[in-house]
Amino acid sequence: MQIKNFQILTSRFWLRILVVFLIGVNMALVFSCTNTFGKTPSRDKFLWPFLPTSIWNMPIGSDAVYVKANIDKSKQAAADEEYFFQLKDKYPYRRVYAPGAWGEGRCTGKKDMDISLPIPDDLIIPDATKEPYHTPNNASAFLMPDGRTLVQLSPLARCEEQGSVYGWRYDNVDIYGEGEGGAHFGSGLSAIGGSIRKGELINDKPIRHALKVVIWAEKYLFYDDKIPGYRWPANRADDYAAERYGGSNHALVQGSLLAIPPEITKKSLNLETPAAKKLFDALQNYGAYVVEDSDGDAHYFAVEKGVPKEFRDKYGYDFETRKGKFYDDFMKLFEALYIVDNNSKNNIGGGGIPRAELAPPIGN
Repeated sequence: MQIKNFQILTSRFWLRILVVFLIGVNMALVFSCTNTFGKTPSRDKFLWPFLPTSIWNMPIGSDAVYVKANIDKSKQAAADEEYFFQLKDKYPYRRVYAPGAWGEGRCTGKKDMDISLPIPDDLIIPDATKEPYHTPNNASAFLMPDGRTLVQLSPLARCEEQGSVYGWRYDNVDIYGEGEGGAHFGSGLSAIGGSIRKGELINDKPIRHALKVVIWAEKYLFYDDKIPGYRWPANRADDYAAERYGGSNHALVQGSLLAIPPEITKKSLNLETPAAKKLFDALQNYGAYVVEDSDGDAHYFAVEKGVPKEFRDKYGYDFETRKGKFYDDFMKLFEALYIVDNNSKNNIGGGGIPRAELAPPIGN
C-alpha cells in the first residue's frame, strides 16, 4: 500500500514537471513568434518622410467629393526630377547663394541664403542651358546632419567642384512633421514629399503616398481676384499667375488634390503597362497635388533624380516620351483625374474611411 501511494505520488510529480515544461515551451514559442512576427512595422524617414497624417501620406477618404478636372492628353509625358541628399559633417561646408538667373547663369548669384551645406567636393548639378533650351526646376531637399532638419532649394545648381551651391531657399522643415511646405516655388509645396522615389516604379510593392504633378497653367489653372491661383495646402501661385493662368475650372489651381474616382478601374481605362498600373493605384488611393506650371503642353510627375534611367533599364522604353504604350497609358491617367474638392486641412483626402492603411511610424 505504501509502495502504491509512492508510485502515485511519483507519477503526479513527473506529470507536474511535464506540464510545467510544456507551458515553458509554449511561452517560449509565443515570445519567439511575437519577436519575429509581431514587430510594429516602421519606415525610413528619408525614403518615406513626415507624419502618417501628412498630406503626403493620407489616403483619399470615402467622403471625397470629386469634380472633373477636364485635363486633356498632352504632347509629352515627362518627369520633373528632384534631388535628395543625406548630409554628413565629414564633408566640407559650402555657402549657398540665390541663383543668378532662372535660365543659363544660375551659378552667378551673389545673394547669400544664410546657410552652408556639407556636401562632397565632386557633386555637380548642371546649370540651365540656352541651346537646347533647358530650365529644370531642380527642386531639392537636404537632410542635415542632425537627422531632422530639411533644407530645400530650387532651382538647385552647382557648376564646379568645391564651389558654392545655388538655389532659392525655403524655410527649414522638420522631417518628422507635417511637411507641407517646400521648394516647389510655383505652389510653395514640398520638394521631397510626394516624389516618386527610386525603386517605386520598378519593384512589386504599391506606392503608399500621394504624388505630385506639373501641368500647363496657361491651359488649366484658374486665377481671379477671389481665387488667386492656389488653394490649401499650397501657399502661393507663380508670380505671373494673374497674367498667364488661363484655366476656367475654379477648383483647379496650385495645391489642388487630383485623384481617380473609385468607379474608374484599370480595366475600364485599358491600361497595359505595369508602371501605369502602379501609378493608377497611387492616384486612386492617395491622389496627386498640383505643384508647378509646366509652361507648355506637357504633363509631369515629380520624381527623384535617377527614376527615368532605372525605368528605362527595367522596361526597355522611356518614361519621358511622346509615343508608345506607356505614353498612351500616361495620358489616360491624366484624363481620368478629378479634383478632390473638399480636401482641406481638417479633412485631408476628403474625409471618411481611408482607402488604404495609414503609413507606419518612422523607425529612425
